[in-house]
Amino acid sequence: MGIAFRVLIMILAASSRWQPVDFMESFKPAGEAILRHQDPVLGSEGGWHFLPTIPYVYGLLLWLGIPWEIGGRLVTVVADIALIPLVGKLAGGRNASLRAFQYACNPLAILVASIHGQVEPVALFFGVAAFVVARGPGDPERPGLRIDVFALARQRVAALGFGGAVRSLVAPGGAVRTALSPGGLVRTALTPREGDSASMRRAVYAGLLMGLALCAKSWPIWLIPGMLLLLPTFRSRVTAFVATAVPPVFFLVTLPVFAGTSLDELPEVIRIMGDVRPIVGEWGYSAILVGGDWTLHSGIATFGTRLIYVTMLVVAFLWRRADPVDLTTALLLAFMVTTPRLGAQYLLWFMPFLVARPTRFAWPAIIGVSLWAGCGYLYLTQFDTDTWWAMHSVWARASIVLLPILVLAMPWGRRVSTAPVPPPDLPNSSATSPSVVT
Repeated sequence: MGIAFRVLIMILAASSRWQPVDFMESFKPAGEAILRHQDPVLGSEGGWHFLPTIPYVYGLLLWLGIPWEIGGRLVTVVADIALIPLVGKLAGGRNASLRAFQYACNPLAILVASIHGQVEPVALFFGVAAFVVARGPGDPERPGLRIDVFALARQRVAALGFGGAVRSLVAPGGAVRTALSPGGLVRTALTPREGDSASMRRAVYAGLLMGLALCAKSWPIWLIPGMLLLLPTFRSRVTAFVATAVPPVFFLVTLPVFAGTSLDELPEVIRIMGDVRPIVGEWGYSAILVGGDWTLHSGIATFGTRLIYVTMLVVAFLWRRADPVDLTTALLLAFMVTTPRLGAQYLLWFMPFLVARPTRFAWPAIIGVSLWAGCGYLYLTQFDTDTWWAMHSVWARASIVLLPILVLAMPWGRRVSTAPVPPPDLPNSSATSPSVVT
């Protein structure tokens, strides 16, 4: 059913006279640039400002002669179809099939993949796959952050006395020397252990998958903390973190080989990739502040960016002991509430995680954002430009109603995982008191 829905809507969208602006004027030029052996960022005049991974696929489909209206959407539709069973695996347990079916019928996923052709499903496919691989077999419920740093500090003070603990930290290189010394925290945590080969393999594969997610777009960086916490040891998390950087670095340094980017052009390409235009007015409080006009406003964008970072730190602290999937859901929902700039496709970010582990207000949130996005995709696009602008301002400001629903949909009741906590990955862990483990 999920395949039928997506393919049918893709065919109808491809045959329509209306096509999304970015789909035609940003994504297609990026694919055409690859055919000309030209950098996709520069060839699309900045319309594509990510790594060239997806444009390589666009270029291949164009080279095969597949019409762009189909080929451009084929990438996202195939990724979203593959995401359906992954959502079931992410959910795990007896409800796995139900959660996969619910995602298969998710209207927002169908709109984004089959009409807009945005690459969110590609990033989510690799990101969710990284979560599934990192978690591995066993009970789908997992603990979050397992070590209480403050409890460890209290333990050290009790062992050395207050003066001794302070002297060990303030001495030149004391803290670093203590951590790196034989038997120290870092050295012990990084020491290979018998039987950890399976977790290390999972770490490498999960990191590479998350790196591929970052090759599609940059926002999956918010998925990295949850993926790392699903791995069992500090050593495996370090390995996964390093592996995450491999695919983006590979596609960046091979631009001169595969995309024809000259070495002189690389700094400009990197600058454009890192440049985020302060477009506001499409969503939430920024739409209220500017009257629903889609505009550039550096002041609101700067405030919103700082608000996002502060909010993410607070949410990460509050959900630090939650199941990593719940932590990720909370982070992504908090992002949607605080961001000043948002396209309707952003709302797909949290869908696989919220569907896999729904909360009390999950379905009001899912239905609400799907109706709001559907109005923009299906209704507003039927009008001429002037009428569209007038209705767009009302539509954008109406999104403010969704913010409290998204807040309520956060996993407030699951801030502490009920999963059993394994022994901590620390020196002398057998002697560690229960209060240290959280």
